[in-house]
This record gives sequence, structure tokens and C-alpha cells, in this order.
Amino acid sequence: MDIRTIADIVLAVLLLEAAVLAVAGRRITRLPRFRVLLPTLAAGLFLVLALRSAVAGERAEVVALFLALGGVAHVVDLACRRR
Repeated sequence: MDIRTIADIVLAVLLLEAAVLAVAGRRITRLPRFRVLLPTLAAGLFLVLALRSAVAGERAEVVALFLALGGVAHVVDLACRRR
């Protein structure tokens, strides 16, 4: 199994996790709201997209864009946790 396939599997699991958390967050009151978890999920998503783009041979600008978006999502996540 090559790294692209592994990255695709991770992306699928991440999207499935987001869907489950969105539904479960409405039904289970102990779970944080989905909007609170969104920056964390977004940061992970962008990092996996950067990895997949890099191994797929995309231009460096595309990889850098995904890394920058992941960094922004991480900063938003930290700011939300600080509140």
C-alpha cells in the first residue's frame, strides 16, 4: 500500500469522524458542540491534504497552501481553547 492510499484512507476516516461527531454532538449532551471541534478537524484535514499533495507530486505552492491553512486552523483551535 502506497502513502497516497494511506492518506486517502486517513481522509475518509477523518470525514467519517466529522460526520459522527456532528450527529452525536446533537444527541449526547456531554460531547462538545461540533463547531468547537471544527478547527481541530480542519487542522488535521489540511495536514493530511498537504501530505497527500506532496507525495502526489503537486507543486510546492499547493503543499504550502495546505500547510498554511492547517496552521491557521490550528491557531483558531488554540484561540478557541483559550476561551
